[in-house]
Amino acid sequence: MNSYNYEYTDTFAGDANYSWVKRGSVSVPELTHYGFDGSHGYSKANKSQLREVMRLVKREIGLTGTKGERLEYGDGTIEFRPCGLCTVLFIDPNDEGGIE
Repeated sequence: MNSYNYEYTDTFAGDANYSWVKRGSVSVPELTHYGFDGSHGYSKANKSQLREVMRLVKREIGLTGTKGERLEYGDGTIEFRPCGLCTVLFIDPNDEGGIE
């Protein structure tokens, strides 16, 4: 299982403010569960896995169905800014497991 940590906090002038914060973690199956067999299919499996991570985290913090802007960084970090809310969500792969 791959695990991901998340932080959901408010913003001030567009930057994370941390006057309040919700933290937690979610776990998703390995990439092989999403169709990666070691030789091909990585891109599709990775997209499916990250979509599942976003779905689980949004459900945990009560943002199911909320649209927003999603940014992905090279180290596996995902930043999500919900539309119309002055908040930001950060999702990072856990050190023991995550994006391989």
